[in-house]
Amino acid sequence: MIVLHQIDPIAFGLGPLKVHWYGIMYLLGFLTAWWLGRLRIRAGRLPGVDEQGFSDLLFYAMIGVVLGGRLGYVFFYGFSELLHDPLMLFRIWEGGMSFHGGLVGVMAAALWWARRNGLHFFDVMDFVAPLVPPGLGFGRLGNYIGGELWGKPTGADWGVVFPHALPEQYANLPLEQLRALHANGALDAFARHPSQLYQASLEGLAMFLLLWWFSRRPRPRYAVAGMFALLYGCFRFLVEFVRVPDVQLGYLAFDWLTMGQVLSTPLIALGLFWLWLSRRSPTLQPVLPTTKE
Repeated sequence: MIVLHQIDPIAFGLGPLKVHWYGIMYLLGFLTAWWLGRLRIRAGRLPGVDEQGFSDLLFYAMIGVVLGGRLGYVFFYGFSELLHDPLMLFRIWEGGMSFHGGLVGVMAAALWWARRNGLHFFDVMDFVAPLVPPGLGFGRLGNYIGGELWGKPTGADWGVVFPHALPEQYANLPLEQLRALHANGALDAFARHPSQLYQASLEGLAMFLLLWWFSRRPRPRYAVAGMFALLYGCFRFLVEFVRVPDVQLGYLAFDWLTMGQVLSTPLIALGLFWLWLSRRSPTLQPVLPTTKE
């Protein structure tokens, strides 16, 4: 059944402050990472690090996500706008975050934290990798709720009509009129792939289940991080075929290649390379925290 998207992106208001669902999704992602990370610390998955040390790592990773995600979006997707309006870099509330930039930010934070604590960088990355997919899933749900980053037109029964993607003659109609048009099937021709939900299912749920299962047993160094990079790169590359490219960029080549695919290709290569490295790398054995009598 074709659905009319009619979710208010604002969850609630506190006086002049409007709290958006997208921000709540970010919070849920960080809280889930904190909870899962504590479970992995208690299971001894990062020897020598206690829960306080993990909390410090998560704090720096959060900063890396926000700074890296914003810088990545601006330089990968909005550089021309930056040249005309440099202050747009700081208007985060207007939207615009990049996973690939956020990943670089997290890696930079993990590298700094690992060196400070005398740990191997990839031991930290292998520990962090299974904590990331839930945040990706929540973020894509936030995209769906906000009615942004929609997919290409589809005739499938599960298509979604996004009001902001409708032709000009429908764009400014009140919601009640859109509901009436949707009820008699007048908007079915404008249904699109809910690519945000595809990404939430693949990059969020599926990748989390696979990585969590894969990391339950001790794995060689590089293996878990390599699996993360490979899975994300493949999932993102595939979904881009049914997702509308960023309007300011369009297709980069061949009438199908998008910036998301260009940025995901190195991740696929890195994932394969790290998995190859893991074949001759040591396996980090869990060390359970000692209990004091």
